[in-house]
Amino acid sequence: MQEQKSTPEIYGLLAEFADPDALLTASKRTYETGYRKIDAFSPYPVHGLDEAIGVKRTRLPYLVLGCGLLGALTGLSLQYWVSAIEYPLNIGGRPFFSWPSFIPITFECGILFASFSSAIGMLLANKLPMPYHPLFNVEAFSRASQDRFFLCVESTDPHFDPEKTRTFLQSLNPDEVFRVDP
Repeated sequence: MQEQKSTPEIYGLLAEFADPDALLTASKRTYETGYRKIDAFSPYPVHGLDEAIGVKRTRLPYLVLGCGLLGALTGLSLQYWVSAIEYPLNIGGRPFFSWPSFIPITFECGILFASFSSAIGMLLANKLPMPYHPLFNVEAFSRASQDRFFLCVESTDPHFDPEKTRTFLQSLNPDEVFRVDP
């Protein structure tokens, strides 16, 4: 007999706020209370919101730097291999490895690799494309890209209890608290 994995009966609770200051205050209190599986949604960036919900800095810049250096090294190596090893031509007494003439292609290859790694890394880090998310089941959430601010506490949080969490979120004075089904 095969064991069935049980899906959670609730994804989390979603609190709706009318202004960014209320969302920021609620986010800080939620994080201070001990909730860690939280996320905030806003139609525009809210200064300090990332720190309020405990978002760590991304490692994407290191990936971009590494891939940019790899691209520059690849471009320089390819030019060296072609000009000095595989097909050397003596043009005007110039050395086979004339690095000043190799700089433009080296730079462009570095930029090419860095830009591709940043685009692909951003998509992977944000788990995109995401055609479905449980928050899409809440009709009011469609206003998150227009004029409303939302704070979601996921049920996978160790401190999550449906009734206690709902009471806590209501104490933050939201416009409304929604149950989010998976």
